[in-house]
Amino acid sequence: MQTDIDPRSLIGRKAFDRKGTKIGTVDEVYLDDATGVPEWAAVRTGLFSRDAFVPLEPSEFVEDSLRIPFDRALIKDAPDFGVGRHLSPEQELQLYRHYGLDSRSEPAGSDREFGRLAGQDE
Repeated sequence: MQTDIDPRSLIGRKAFDRKGTKIGTVDEVYLDDATGVPEWAAVRTGLFSRDAFVPLEPSEFVEDSLRIPFDRALIKDAPDFGVGRHLSPEQELQLYRHYGLDSRSEPAGSDREFGRLAGQDE
């Protein structure tokens, strides 16, 4: 995803799954603690539904909407940590696993590779 985008501009935007099906509306954006780069979005999945966390990488901001490259069912089944609170590293790992993403495949220059922080040797 574009890293130069203002995270506040994502709030209120429509979110769509990989098939173009509307999932909901971006409710909140979560920044990486170390870099300040937008990392996760909470998407309100319906009027009386909860928010689902979605990764902003590899999602794309296209035509004023967020395109998430996962199926709607997978997104709706994402772990629910509630919104408005900080995501812990453990919660982030659960989300990475849920989406089948490698938490260590972060942009070059990132100093928060979980493997290294966990004390694993390179």
